[in-house]
Amino acid sequence: MALGSDYSINSIIGPNTSLTGDIEVAGFARIDGSIRGNVSAKGRVVIGERARMKGNVTGTNMTIGGVVYGNIIADGHLIILSTALIIGDIITRRIQADDGCFVNGRITVCPDDDSWTKTISEFRDAQGIKSVLPVFQKTYG
Repeated sequence: MALGSDYSINSIIGPNTSLTGDIEVAGFARIDGSIRGNVSAKGRVVIGERARMKGNVTGTNMTIGGVVYGNIIADGHLIILSTALIIGDIITRRIQADDGCFVNGRITVCPDDDSWTKTISEFRDAQGIKSVLPVFQKTYG
């Protein structure tokens, strides 16, 4: 296995672990515990069947088996297992969803680089607007 390969595990959040805060991983991340925060990985992300997450997940290839309350951006292949419950939007290049999974949100599949770039740009713009909306409403509401 080559150094820096997508298969080397860089970070594991175990089954009885709770974490609050954002995580940035240079390679592979496996989550089996509870996280309140965003996960961003340069490589593969696995959200295990018993994992509970409130935050956004970004990575290349992903497998989701637990609960994710947040948006998912997979720059490669996304596999949603039958045990998964996702409440949030999904943007990916390829998707496989097992029978029995639950997704409540928009799913956008971008087969080529142009549509991927456009969709990600529009999504990030919309997220930026949402983040300043409460301040705007408080100031001018």
